[in-house]
Amino acid sequence: MLVQGVSKSFSRPDGSEVRALDHVDLVVRDGSVTCIIGASGCGKSTLLRIVAGLEPQFGGTVLLGGRPLKGPGLDRGIVFQDHRLVPWMTVEANIAFSLHRLPKAEQRRVVTEKLKLVGLEGFGRSYPHQLSGGMAQRVAIARALAHQPELLLLDEPFGALDALTRLQMQDEVLRIRHTDNLTTVLITHDIEEAIYLADEIVVFSDRPGRVRARFTVELPHPRDRGDPAFARLRHELHAQFFHHRN
Repeated sequence: MLVQGVSKSFSRPDGSEVRALDHVDLVVRDGSVTCIIGASGCGKSTLLRIVAGLEPQFGGTVLLGGRPLKGPGLDRGIVFQDHRLVPWMTVEANIAFSLHRLPKAEQRRVVTEKLKLVGLEGFGRSYPHQLSGGMAQRVAIARALAHQPELLLLDEPFGALDALTRLQMQDEVLRIRHTDNLTTVLITHDIEEAIYLADEIVVFSDRPGRVRARFTVELPHPRDRGDPAFARLRHELHAQFFHHRN
């Protein structure tokens, strides 16, 4: 994925404008995990919404596989902080939501495959209210992957989860990524999460969002949070992040 000179402004009720993004350039390598970190309100989620095709009015260009992105498409899957499952539909029906053009037998095959991928075999006939927060997010990931996207977009998907479930879901994302070799962009404000998951970390400035720094993470998987190299990178990112904010 290639992001070139992307800018975005929003209008306030009084008619003035807020600049959310300012000439953002970004390259995401195929099969990699790229984490974007920054303060709240710095434009991280706005960029992800642009890539997802949910913000049609913006300056600049976004290319996926050399194609300009115009509007939402099945070549991208997105997961938000809240799972956004349809409450009156079963887990199976939620996952199959974007598969309505496929024959029923093929829909069942894909749903079964994705339930197995996220470790939820046996829960297909459950409803969202019967699931824990972590299980609901697994269903949201399965739904995002059901149509075999080229790019998975994760907008702080673990922010509402408890600490232990959050760690488990980080491992789940890595397992899925390595299984499918899926290009992934993750928005987070958690420096440690970014180091644990990412091949590259992109640091955003405060609003308007610009790319302030990039870090390549060369630590082997599985990563150990107690590794001195992990701690050094955490310290470097922490200094980069907070030094420029003070």
